[in-house]
Amino acid sequence: MDKTAAEAQILIWVKSPKTKHKGVSKIIEIYQESLYWHIRKMVISHDDAKDVLQEVFLRVWKNVHSFKGNSKLSTWLYRIATNETSRFLDRKNRLLENKNNLQYILTKELESSDLINGDKIQIQLQKAILQLPEKQRLVFNMRYFDEMKYEDIAAIMETTVNSSKVSYHHAKTKIEQIMKEEIIL
Repeated sequence: MDKTAAEAQILIWVKSPKTKHKGVSKIIEIYQESLYWHIRKMVISHDDAKDVLQEVFLRVWKNVHSFKGNSKLSTWLYRIATNETSRFLDRKNRLLENKNNLQYILTKELESSDLINGDKIQIQLQKAILQLPEKQRLVFNMRYFDEMKYEDIAAIMETTVNSSKVSYHHAKTKIEQIMKEEIIL
């Protein structure tokens, strides 16, 4: 069964109270890993990513009946994950006295995580990504790591394709500059 047919079948299941559980279970089975990594790239911490993912699936359970099918199911799920991640980071940021502390905390979590393994360049790339504004980080991660099309990114971010391209370009330019500065130091 191709992805389009699978999404169509899932939508049939979630619209019926008798098969809603089966449909949401299938959504979790298909999208859990990709949504986890989408969230993880933003929150860094494994435990935080699991917590946000749980909130995402609770929101899906509560609202799946209202999904109209105007976008792909995956786009709708990524939009929910993106919004939940932003809410989580906003809450975490509000608890901090200094707004720059969130970046510092995320960087420390990146450095101390035993679940992130990579060479020095990969760690430096991740640190550079953390220095981007949230919107640019999201767009960069979706385009660079997830290899999403700009059209899908625009739908998830609820913006235009051109805006997604510009955000990616700015993010890439900033990362290149940060990486060059790190190499010089």
